[in-house]
Amino acid sequence: MKRLIYTFLLAFLCVLGTDAQKQSGHNAAISRNLEILNDIYKQLDIFYVDTLNADTVIGWGIRSLLRQVDPFTDYYPQEDEELRQMTTGKYAGIGSTIKYHRKENRAVISEPFEKSPSQHAGLKAGDVIMRVDGKDVKGWGTSKVTGVLRGEAGTTFELVVRRGEEEKTFHITRQTIQMPEVPYYGIIDKGIGYICLTGFTDGVCKEVRQALTELKQQGAERLVFDLRSNPGGSVNEAVDIVNLFVPKGRKVVYTRGKMKYTNRDYNTASEPVDTLMPVVVLIDGGSASASEIVAGSLQDMDRAVVMGTRSYGKGLVQMVRDVPYDGHLKITTGRYYIPSGRCIQAYDYRHLNADGSAGTVSDSLTKVFHTANGREVRDGGGIKPDIEVKPDSLPTLIYDLVSSDEFFDWATDYCSKHPEIAPAGEIKLTDEEYNQFVQYITEAGFKYNRRSEEALKLLRDLAKREGYLELAEQEFEALNAKLTPNLSTDLLRFRKDIEIYIADELAHRYYFNWGGVKQQLTEDPCLKRAKTLFSDDAEYNKILGK
Repeated sequence: MKRLIYTFLLAFLCVLGTDAQKQSGHNAAISRNLEILNDIYKQLDIFYVDTLNADTVIGWGIRSLLRQVDPFTDYYPQEDEELRQMTTGKYAGIGSTIKYHRKENRAVISEPFEKSPSQHAGLKAGDVIMRVDGKDVKGWGTSKVTGVLRGEAGTTFELVVRRGEEEKTFHITRQTIQMPEVPYYGIIDKGIGYICLTGFTDGVCKEVRQALTELKQQGAERLVFDLRSNPGGSVNEAVDIVNLFVPKGRKVVYTRGKMKYTNRDYNTASEPVDTLMPVVVLIDGGSASASEIVAGSLQDMDRAVVMGTRSYGKGLVQMVRDVPYDGHLKITTGRYYIPSGRCIQAYDYRHLNADGSAGTVSDSLTKVFHTANGREVRDGGGIKPDIEVKPDSLPTLIYDLVSSDEFFDWATDYCSKHPEIAPAGEIKLTDEEYNQFVQYITEAGFKYNRRSEEALKLLRDLAKREGYLELAEQEFEALNAKLTPNLSTDLLRFRKDIEIYIADELAHRYYFNWGGVKQQLTEDPCLKRAKTLFSDDAEYNKILGK
């Protein structure tokens, strides 16, 4: 026994010694490199031909350092507006999105928010921003213009815009703007409620609870919970939202990291609103972080059917720590795990590919976990939906058209001539109006990027280098003739797809964000599939393993 104890103690001391040596070497490397960095900057400051701005140069260095870690670890200097808006959903400004108009070489008002200073002042989408407090903003990027439009709540400034050929002057008082995280909810079919959630800022669960309660009072017996393009936010809010649908005392998520105090289990703590209502959760590649906690937890508990496309795959947790001079460091401190025990982190930021992108785990290397009813689910690649519904593929013309100045200007012109429009969800152009749209876009000189032409040119160059061009010249010419575009023809050929985006743009202009969401639902393939699923209880229960 003494020999066994002696052997164990010797082995334990050896392990301690090895760990101590590793830690000592690690600390020495940190000290050495910090000393080198400090000396390099001192020498730059003394000998460099020009005077350096310490905040700028060292700021670049800090951000370069953080880029080597992951995209979510970031530094925010003193009184940084971005961090405050990220955590609270609030900022002080006029309450409007802006966009850059290439032809004007200026920023323009894109969408005033409902009940905001911009709406109360009378600003409209399409107003060209000319001057802010007497400063001409021609050539300014949107971030710079945004910076001067925002400021302390209660401060007033002068804004001059051009609407058509006339300049208009507004005196606007900045206010604290609360971005609506539940832009729309309502009954979308008999007995089917719908809630759209766009973020997880502090207090958002109260909005979701209110929406759910009202929908139930209006007769909703089933629910579509839309988390598509929701980038996430507060873990606590995610847990509270899951709690609306599952009983008190359930573990929703737990985090594990290097430091013990960052390890935490999150359990539901309140009585739910409804544990029986059939629920479909919609996700896509833009659903991340807290969105994945909600969707993944409800999937692991077999409480909801998840529908759409695979989510982003962010299984990393951040916390905000103070740094000297009132700055803040948002730092990744651990990974989170949902009820089945899986972590859905998809990207490995510590081992990058040759092109600098983060690698992902292939499906064949992921591990199998099980839901409460024994269904197989996997880790390592986001939340995979129970029912996959892929979005319709779109002509490349539409991407160029919707982002163009010409499309935006047509909408501005249309609104100036039509003071009223059909209700959100019912917006549609007549044949005459669509033909006028085609004429406007064509005469405005809209140009779009022909991807097929680029691919054909690349193929022709490749054939020339390999000696086949002369043999295939006639075929290339024939194919090029067939691929020559006709803008008017293409606008008519893709009318059905284009009209969806026209209706969306108009809905936002007349009915703000909530109107845009409601309009989009009219042609939503996920919503159509959800309605079909809700009409078949057997299929719904089978998917959940009941």
